[in-house]
Amino acid sequence: MGHATHPAAKKSGMISRRFGLTFDTGALIALERRTQRIWEIYRTALHDGVPITVPVAVVIEWWRGRTEVRERILGGVRVEPLHTTLAQLAGEAIASVKPASPIDAVVMASAALRGDIVYTSDVDDLERLRRHFPTVRVLAV
Repeated sequence: MGHATHPAAKKSGMISRRFGLTFDTGALIALERRTQRIWEIYRTALHDGVPITVPVAVVIEWWRGRTEVRERILGGVRVEPLHTTLAQLAGEAIASVKPASPIDAVVMASAALRGDIVYTSDVDDLERLRRHFPTVRVLAV
């Protein structure tokens, strides 16, 4: 059975009760393409002070050069570095949920550490990872 939090995350105080959002690569691509639903979610979160986190691994997968739109998107999110606890959680998820991509596992682990909702264009793959991260809600962009 999966677990939502890693013991090291609890000890380090990394778990937050504050509501937030985590965006995966599909969410960033949808923002870049100005898809109405995700732009409304993005603008509302910014207006209401809801934190939006994007793991750095997602930026690697998404970034293909500087544009005004990409800079604007990144300006409104918190880019989370890959740290040991996050890497461990993602690795454990990859081991327990086959097949799972490393970036998807990082997204779900990142969201689990904060209790975030994940926005994605790849609901099926991230829903599979909910076996390991059952507390994370996954919503379509």
